[in-house]
Amino acid sequence: MPRINPISWKDFERVLLNAGCRFDRQVGDHRIYRRDDLKRPIVIPAEDGIPVFIIRNNLRTLGLSRDEYFKLLELH
Repeated sequence: MPRINPISWKDFERVLLNAGCRFDRQVGDHRIYRRDDLKRPIVIPAEDGIPVFIIRNNLRTLGLSRDEYFKLLELH
């Protein structure tokens, strides 16, 4: 199984959009996404190289496994 590595916010945004999230707003350099079934929003920094701990925390919030993450990352 591949490792989760830091990726750009644009690549992670693609994962979020493929997972059914929608862009809500941006506050400073933090982009905020929502999905109706989530209790809290997904917040990512708009920077190159989002740290792995932020990716993992957001995957936990979304209820996605590592395999699902990599499948969504490959979709265009």
